[in-house]
Amino acid sequence: MPCPALPDGFDFTDPDLLHHRMPLPEFAELRQAEPVYWIPQQPGIAGFEDEGYWAVTRHADVKYVSTHPELFSSWLNTAIIRFKENIPRDAIEVQRLILLNMDPPEHTRVRGIVQRGFTPRAIRALEDTLRRRAHSIVQEAVAQTGPFDFVTQVACELPLQAIAELIGIPQEDRLKIFDWSNKMISYDDPEYAITEEVGQESATELISYAMNMAADRKQCPAKDIVTQLVAAEDQGNLTSDEFGFFVLMLAVAGNETTRNAITHGMHALLTHPDQWDLYKRERPSTTAEELVRWATPIVSFQRTATQDTELGGQQIKKGDRVGLFYSSANNDPAVFDSPEVLDITRDPNPHLGFGGGGPHYCLGKSLATLEIDLIFNAIADAMPGLRLVGDPRRLRSAWVNGVKELQVSAS
Repeated sequence: MPCPALPDGFDFTDPDLLHHRMPLPEFAELRQAEPVYWIPQQPGIAGFEDEGYWAVTRHADVKYVSTHPELFSSWLNTAIIRFKENIPRDAIEVQRLILLNMDPPEHTRVRGIVQRGFTPRAIRALEDTLRRRAHSIVQEAVAQTGPFDFVTQVACELPLQAIAELIGIPQEDRLKIFDWSNKMISYDDPEYAITEEVGQESATELISYAMNMAADRKQCPAKDIVTQLVAAEDQGNLTSDEFGFFVLMLAVAGNETTRNAITHGMHALLTHPDQWDLYKRERPSTTAEELVRWATPIVSFQRTATQDTELGGQQIKKGDRVGLFYSSANNDPAVFDSPEVLDITRDPNPHLGFGGGGPHYCLGKSLATLEIDLIFNAIADAMPGLRLVGDPRRLRSAWVNGVKELQVSAS
């Protein structure tokens, strides 16, 4: 097997890299030459006092790690692969209270409770309301004179409104959630000038907001999901603290990711006019899954080895961090025919844009695909002539494939 031809010091979690592009050529190089590859880092640069991580780039290996939590822990170092440089260790460990960063059996207990809000019945109950909201969002965008920002005017709105609808946040408060979640994940982007203190304050404000909601429902139960999750802790429900961290996770996992999938998806369709024409004509039910594969809003999460083990021909030591690169897995030609081709009729489509399976498979997958379907149907109906006015402005981030701005015009 040939040695990978990566430049010295190349790091897939370097925020300057994702600020400019997705490293698809380098992923392809590793998948072929050394699919589990050691990436050295200076201690402290990613927030961890080690010397780097293993980059896992093949679809099969990402799935293996994802489905073996007994070997690869989310709790030990959390699932976030890169924090701000020299972040205090206690600031990392407090994030273990978020479902994303738990291991079984605690993860099993908490996920079993919050799944009540994401049953097929619960999602179906939202569909008509979200369809009306998608139509309204797009109609407001159509009314814009001249170019407008697709991210803020369209892509961010339905995920925010869906979360608000799902857990009973007043719609007038949804922009607070947008602002708090932006500040929590934008610490690598100098445009936002987000200090560590501002990010922590935003997380605290969001958690406090959610905890106050939980306290209100315990005093005055309502016919909503918050009440189902928190009203009777002795009956296996969430504590107020757990509910606060659950809403924090929703704000990022349910808002930022779907917003970026919609934005990247719109850009992809407009830069592949044959696919946009096909969508407008036939509305394939497979579209949302392909747009998520294409976008892969979360580039990577990490796990930490709980014992010495072997992966992809490499000896992984206990305590080693392992980066799961979903963007690489979703372009693996061993799994996808012509992965570089956008094909909204692709079926089957075993992409890992919602995770690699196992306990951390995306809780809100059904809601996310519903939102994507609804918003693109509304756009195709009301703005069939939508066109790009500028290139996407990418977020500077170590692990989010984010877009800050996408200028378009409906006229």
